[in-house]
Amino acid sequence: MERSPQRTAATQVAAAQVAEAQPDQQPSAISEATTGATTGASDVVAQAEPLPTAAPEPTPTLEAAPVPDATLAQPTLAPSTSFPEELEPDPNPLLFPTTPDEVRIRQTQPITLQQAVDLARRNNRELYSAELELERNRALLREAQAANLPTVTAQGSLNVQENPNGGTDTNPFDGVTRIEDNVTTTLGAALRVDYDVFTSGQRSSTIRAREEQIRLQQLQVEVLAEQLRLDVSNDYYDMQRSDSDVLIAIDTVDQSQQSLRDAVALERAGVGTRFDVLQAQVQLANDQQTLRQSLSQQQIDRRQLAQRLGLAQSADVSAADLVAVEPDWPLTLEDSIILAYKSRAEMEQQLVQRDIAELQRRASLAALGPQVSLFAQYSVSNPTNDGDPDFNDTYLVGAQVDLALFEGGAARARARQQEISGAIAENDFANTRNTVRFEVEQAFLSLQANQANIGTAEIGLEQAVEALRLARLRFQAGVGTQTDVLNSQTDLTQAQGNQVRAILGYNRSLVTLQRAISNLSDNVLSDLPDGVGDRIQGNP
Repeated sequence: MERSPQRTAATQVAAAQVAEAQPDQQPSAISEATTGATTGASDVVAQAEPLPTAAPEPTPTLEAAPVPDATLAQPTLAPSTSFPEELEPDPNPLLFPTTPDEVRIRQTQPITLQQAVDLARRNNRELYSAELELERNRALLREAQAANLPTVTAQGSLNVQENPNGGTDTNPFDGVTRIEDNVTTTLGAALRVDYDVFTSGQRSSTIRAREEQIRLQQLQVEVLAEQLRLDVSNDYYDMQRSDSDVLIAIDTVDQSQQSLRDAVALERAGVGTRFDVLQAQVQLANDQQTLRQSLSQQQIDRRQLAQRLGLAQSADVSAADLVAVEPDWPLTLEDSIILAYKSRAEMEQQLVQRDIAELQRRASLAALGPQVSLFAQYSVSNPTNDGDPDFNDTYLVGAQVDLALFEGGAARARARQQEISGAIAENDFANTRNTVRFEVEQAFLSLQANQANIGTAEIGLEQAVEALRLARLRFQAGVGTQTDVLNSQTDLTQAQGNQVRAILGYNRSLVTLQRAISNLSDNVLSDLPDGVGDRIQGNP
């Protein structure tokens, strides 16, 4: 897969060549970043008049985006970056705004794609829930490991018992009268140690199953992190597309204004018709409506990304990166499929599920084996009514063996359930393998198609710019029609949009292919951006 590394943003070529056809115009101020597109677009809509007589408007241009090096040894992501404090959400997850001022957007912060990915991994609630679930599984493992140690219990008691035979009692043989207490008070304490010596493998199987459960959840965190990267990238490309649509719509409105001015000038010179003026007015109105729709979609796409990033209530974001083609994918289709088989966490998850099922099956069958435990107890007591102030102490040491002779087949039924769970995991592994291959093939073929479309769109854009220039010159010379100009203008707008869609389509296919393989340099838990993991205190 080879292509020229020289790529440009869509309207940059169009604006530059249209400017050649109109040498008396000056570049517009809308050539900086896409964050200023909204203000510039509003000005264009406000300045449009049904019959303009003023001097020609400046032609909007878009600066060429920096082109990355086409060579790539392995797809990687840039290291984590710092984030503006204004974008950080409130740490209180139960925050509930109650006034309009609390949710009013106060600033729009331009961010890069890498910053967007890192922000999402810091703030995304779904990923945070998965990290909390991972920490809970670690606590469950510590609970299971506690069975390796003996349990020590201490007990103290103070018993007060009424004696129904209390009072005086005379012995009929010797005539001696004795006084007995009505209440007996006993003070005692005991210390007991219990330890399970042999559990027929139940304890070890349970601990290993909990360890595998942690591994399963770690893989789930990785899956969510990779999917989040893909979703954020697509949201960012949506935002870039809407920004480009706004700029293209601004350029189209400007061209419609120029066409209307030409039609009015020719009508006043007596070589044009009222019909040409009306056509230009209709086209200008349609283009203004398209611009308003583009502005609305731009705000929607920005808010979609802000929601995904979990930003502060008063913060909004815009694209700081210009539309540019990402580097080439260096692997063949076959190598990509094999790499995906080795790297996808979803496939490893099925193997871990199978191992967990096997360990739980062993733990279920262990209930049928002998259970051997040791115990030791030391206790002291002192009945207060016997007149002896000393404590009486006793100790008890022994072993206990339990063996279930008949339990209705419940243990074997539980073991059979786990056998079936293991078979399901193996079947799901095969299904996941086939799904992974299809995802890689789909993304790879889409990548090739969009790569070819970029070259086609560039040629089409150049031709559309030249066609519009010639159509406008012919109309101004009186040998062409206004319809030719409007048709050429429509073709140019479509060509500009086609190039932007081809570039962004290629970028989308690239991140989708990376997600289908998930072998990026940051797909391990230890390399997550600063803040991930710090949200959970006491993480071992």
